[in-house]
Amino acid sequence: KSTPNIVIIVMDDMGWRHLGGMLFPNFYTANPLCSPSRASLLTGRLPVRNGFYTTNAHARNGELSLSLLTYTPQEIVVGISKDEILLPQVLKKKGYVNKIIGKAHHLPLEHGFDEWFGDPNCHFGPYNSSDRPNVPVYNNSQMVGRHYEEFGIDKKIGESNLTQIYLGKGLDLIFHQNMAQRPFLLYWEADATHASKRFLGKSQRGRIDDAVMELDYSVGQILACLRGRSGSNGPFLCGKETTFEGGMREPAIAWWPGHIPAGMVSQQLGTVMDLFSTSLSVAGLSVPDDRLIDGLDLSPVLHNNTLINRPIFYYRGNEMMAVRVGPYKAHYWTWSNSWEEFNQVMFCTTTYVCVFLYSVVTKEYQDALSRITAVVEKHKKGLVPGNWAPPGCEKLGKCLKAPKSQPWKCDWPY
Repeated sequence: KSTPNIVIIVMDDMGWRHLGGMLFPNFYTANPLCSPSRASLLTGRLPVRNGFYTTNAHARNGELSLSLLTYTPQEIVVGISKDEILLPQVLKKKGYVNKIIGKAHHLPLEHGFDEWFGDPNCHFGPYNSSDRPNVPVYNNSQMVGRHYEEFGIDKKIGESNLTQIYLGKGLDLIFHQNMAQRPFLLYWEADATHASKRFLGKSQRGRIDDAVMELDYSVGQILACLRGRSGSNGPFLCGKETTFEGGMREPAIAWWPGHIPAGMVSQQLGTVMDLFSTSLSVAGLSVPDDRLIDGLDLSPVLHNNTLINRPIFYYRGNEMMAVRVGPYKAHYWTWSNSWEEFNQVMFCTTTYVCVFLYSVVTKEYQDALSRITAVVEKHKKGLVPGNWAPPGCEKLGKCLKAPKSQPWKCDWPY
């Protein structure tokens, strides 16, 4: 059995109308924010387990501004804890060369990646360098410039050549590892909201769709190279930063000619954490057995289109906001506090959905709640939150415990 190359492509804010292998319409991120979801993808564990989470405004399904998101692990412990085992670290046992291209919050070169080209944060800005510098861009461990400076971004017209640079780096890895005949993991993380000059105005649907056209082209180039070698939130409620379906449910496609049937649609419930376990499985490796792994091996689903019974936990920070078991989803925390408030406020503007409510006295409701309650109790019984404390704090006597969750009634009208 040959060792397959593994390519994982992650796109920020990908919408449901933007995708055109095997399609997974019931696929979820591990968190409604980008950095905890990326940490979960690479560890196969919920953010609350791997320590890459925040408790700030944890029970509010929406944020007033990005300033409320500043109390985050990457600013406290500088990346994922060294106690965590990441996908590239395990793949190294089979001789994989691992490269990450794009946004990486977790010090990738210290966690099994051999190469990195990208940045440690979103390309916010531009900033006044005397007060706050623009986000740096790295080639491995060396800074090669900054966004808005050496790597230009023109917000006025929505132009940037970042995606083209990332594409070139990805194609370069595929070519050279093919020549060396070594298996590789390419983790390609485009966070583009801007398009290069070549794609500006081409979609005729605005800047975001121009960027999506460029991403589509780039994915096509990556697939062509591999072959040569051998968002809108759709119908779902709300969007980014919420634990409603529009905030965490994302379309996914699995592609492996000769192994995964093309044109199939799987109703399997999946999460980004499954990419950890499934990637190791197809590489002939086992998941670490010294910790609880939340991700499942979806190989039986990919090869035989079978279904695996499993729950989906919707976390925001360290608060379990909701749980899905089968077709039923129970919300333990929501944005509004009552059905009356739901009808009184602008609940997720520009969103039009049908909400199916179940009477608490019906047998269907009671049966579903009983099943979900048992799943939640089992989950919480074995949950050990990850450690926030940065290494070395013990010697200084400055280790801080994670803030205690303090739910409150939100009076924000939107």
